[in-house]
Amino acid sequence: MSAHSPKKAHRRAVTATVVGNFIESFDWLGYGLFAPLFAAQFFPTGNSLTSILGVFAVLGVGVLMRPLGGILLGRYADRRGRRPALMLAVSLMAGGSLLIGVTPSYAHIGLLAPVLLLLARMAQGVSHGGEWPAAAAYLMEVAPEKRKATYGSLFSLTTCAGAFSASLLGGGLTAALGPAAMADWGWRVPFIVGGVLGLILLVLRTRLVETEVFRRQVQGRRDRGSLRQVLGAHRRNVLMAVLFVAGTGAVGGTWTAVVPALGGRLAPPGTMFWVVVTATALMMALNVPIGLLADKMGATRLLVAASALFAVAGSVSYLTMTGTFASLLFTYGSGVVYLVCATTVLPKLLTEIFPPEVRALGVGLPNAVTSAVLGGIAPVAAAFAAEHQASGWFIAGVMTAVLMSVPASLLSRNARSTEARAPEQVLAA
Repeated sequence: MSAHSPKKAHRRAVTATVVGNFIESFDWLGYGLFAPLFAAQFFPTGNSLTSILGVFAVLGVGVLMRPLGGILLGRYADRRGRRPALMLAVSLMAGGSLLIGVTPSYAHIGLLAPVLLLLARMAQGVSHGGEWPAAAAYLMEVAPEKRKATYGSLFSLTTCAGAFSASLLGGGLTAALGPAAMADWGWRVPFIVGGVLGLILLVLRTRLVETEVFRRQVQGRRDRGSLRQVLGAHRRNVLMAVLFVAGTGAVGGTWTAVVPALGGRLAPPGTMFWVVVTATALMMALNVPIGLLADKMGATRLLVAASALFAVAGSVSYLTMTGTFASLLFTYGSGVVYLVCATTVLPKLLTEIFPPEVRALGVGLPNAVTSAVLGGIAPVAAAFAAEHQASGWFIAGVMTAVLMSVPASLLSRNARSTEARAPEQVLAA
């Protein structure tokens, strides 16, 4: 029995780490999917587009809080440990989701309704900014060296599972309750469910054991979690990280918020839910094989190939999107494939370019800032571009961010080549 307990403890730790991604995806996509339903509850106007713009603006503010989360929780993870940072992140995540689910509408409490919605998204923005880097640092520090991309695929698996569950719940609720009840109160259900799941995960994370890397190499160092170190000695790696995550920031803001919302307006009620269910179900079966492939062919090669293919397929699908199931599946599915490939390899690519004493902060800061700038602007920019018949320019900007993985991979290759010759010089660069 004792011989198997380390393996069981390892599995529990990995599960408690990656499930946070499930809840984040469940909440984030749920917001985009249900935005057309609850927009008028918080921003009542005579124009449905204006209401949706208000909801997307709140989404953008939440995303803009990610840098704060990346700095605060990233530094906290490097100073106090990965475990306490993961617990704090999920607490904020659960609290924000529950607050959205129980906040009365504008008709009942007036301006306080959008204010509470804004505060909830701000808390979740801080959580989202710090959850992923702390989880990535923890997971990569416990993963076997030759299986890091496979372990990273668990992030994309739980992301797809969160989107799948949110969409399945939305589709089921729409079918059972009807559009009127969904717009009245049914949209609250997924946020309450997300909050309860977050509280359960908080309990599970209390059983996490701190990583050996943190205990042996980080704990006790005076320079751990140093923002000055990250922005000074490791500024080249920060730039590399920004280039790596630019695509996921832009595509994440577009494909998890804009595409579901536009699909919800173009298609009959409930259609977009089943589109997401279908796409994410297919990709869940491919997550781990993609991770195994990345470990075999190389993480950067997989990311560059996925970026090039998506730059073509994603542009065509977005600009030709209609309200049919096939069109929406092609559009949404192309983004899911890209995001799955990227999120599978990014934990490995980002954590290996920062030393352990600033790993969570080094990953969290550029990831959160890039997601905030690109992901936060994307929903509002997409709506503005659509209104002014400039969607082609918008999607060209998104795909430019996607193709930033090419120079990032070149920089990464050069850095690894230099590290092989003089490891200490690279750490000091």
